[in-house]
Amino acid sequence: MELRVFTEPQQGASYSTLLTWAKLAEELGYDAFFRSDHYLKMGNVDGRPGPTDAWITLAGLARETSRIRLGTLVTSATFRLPGPLAVSVAEVDDMSGGRVELGIGTGWYETEHTAYGIPFGGSFNERFERLREQLEIIRGMWTTPEGESFSFDGNHYAVKDSPALPKPKQKPHPPIIIGGFGPKRTPRLAARYADEYNIAFAPLNIVEARFKAVREACEKAGRDPSSIVMSTAQVVCVGSDEAGFVRRAEAIGRAPDELRTAGVAGLPGEAAERLAKLAEIGASRVYLQFLDLSDLDHAKLVAAEVASKV
Repeated sequence: MELRVFTEPQQGASYSTLLTWAKLAEELGYDAFFRSDHYLKMGNVDGRPGPTDAWITLAGLARETSRIRLGTLVTSATFRLPGPLAVSVAEVDDMSGGRVELGIGTGWYETEHTAYGIPFGGSFNERFERLREQLEIIRGMWTTPEGESFSFDGNHYAVKDSPALPKPKQKPHPPIIIGGFGPKRTPRLAARYADEYNIAFAPLNIVEARFKAVREACEKAGRDPSSIVMSTAQVVCVGSDEAGFVRRAEAIGRAPDELRTAGVAGLPGEAAERLAKLAEIGASRVYLQFLDLSDLDHAKLVAAEVASKV
């Protein structure tokens, strides 16, 4: 199983903090460093120094790291137009030597849109259709052969005679990650466009059900279900002893019992057992959400005492 570091910088983290975490994750042997794509804090936190832009951050990290993969979980389709997003991701992929992955979703946090002057895009149905068209355009631009043009005529976006440049380093394109809880439309969208399906912060039975729905959608679409990676994101909170676990739970404002039920949490053996259960239901990749970015020892403990047991 691959273990990836997943951070939420909108809760209060500078670029320097993210750089420290990315370099540490690479040093400790984690497979990837991912970040959310949000512009506003959530919950009862200060949020300072303020948000960092996901793709500007990843561009910097691309030049400061050498092995670890980099990406978003997930970029909001409401934040960027599809053509410029395809250009940005392709450029960062080149800057990293081919280590970038694009997680993308509809966008859901309306308050951050109004706080930063970003059009929200109406109903969920409208945002879902915008996402589908963005995927069509982004993947189309990346896979159009050099020297040929790309065009698309949708309800929300139109592209005419684009040179579809630049091309990303990875071929045919950087992995595309699609996630969500929806039992029908999201699995169909993933079966059509995604290299990876992700479901975040869900109980085991829901994770298992959505994995099954994606596999069935792949079969109906004539796609080999084994060609799509199944992954989940889970909050991580581990202590070398009970006191250390409780202290870390308190630091992120979560109840220890709730974390043991809903996350990769507890003592190292308990966390490893949770990961084993996720593997049993089909997860080959887990994004570990580290919420306290002042606690570098947490990442070290998980790498040494949990990852070694998986």
